[in-house]
Amino acid sequence: MALSKTSSAVLIRCKGILFDMDGILISSLGSVERSWTKWALMRGVDPVYACRIAHGVRAIETVAKLRPDLDSEAELRTIEEIEIADGEGLSVLPGVLALLASLPADRWTVVTSATERLARERLAASGIPVPARIITADSVAQGKPNPAPYLAGAAILGFRPEECVVVEDSESGAKAGRAAGCTVVATTFSHSVESLAAAHYLVEDLTGVAARAVDDGLELRFTPLAG
Repeated sequence: MALSKTSSAVLIRCKGILFDMDGILISSLGSVERSWTKWALMRGVDPVYACRIAHGVRAIETVAKLRPDLDSEAELRTIEEIEIADGEGLSVLPGVLALLASLPADRWTVVTSATERLARERLAASGIPVPARIITADSVAQGKPNPAPYLAGAAILGFRPEECVVVEDSESGAKAGRAAGCTVVATTFSHSVESLAAAHYLVEDLTGVAARAVDDGLELRFTPLAG
């Protein structure tokens, strides 16, 4: 589906922002696909299928789906080690640093399907300031598309879900944010427009997203994409 920008900007007032990590703050697509390909070949799994279903969901759920006969916890440790060892090509995505710099530290956090160790390694390697408290695969019993991660993210900021904006790039993440009751802004960086139907707004990337602190929270301004 071909998209273009609408003629007018959107202004969203909120209390906090919940950012996904991979595909939103950093580009790690090469590392993710190389790592899952390596694991899949080790375990006799179709690597193309493994890479396709791994995006946006917790690794422990991916390995359980692909090889339910194996110990999921042990396989999680294996894929975590593979991903941590492969940091080639990690980079900060457009608009991210400027947007984060405009946000008070207590108004945003990261909600990712990566493990705590992997998330902190990737964020630090990319030069992104890491919040003291983030939501990772280790924080919740159920991962995206279940709303639990974004409910937990809103809670650690001290806001209601409906007071938060979720910034996502995957189908599972957009569904999780929507189910949690948050306003969802999705980028078209890595997934098809059709797969992001759960999002309220679409943007190409975060370059055109501006934020400022106001007395009662935040204002986000951007021009969304439209068909």
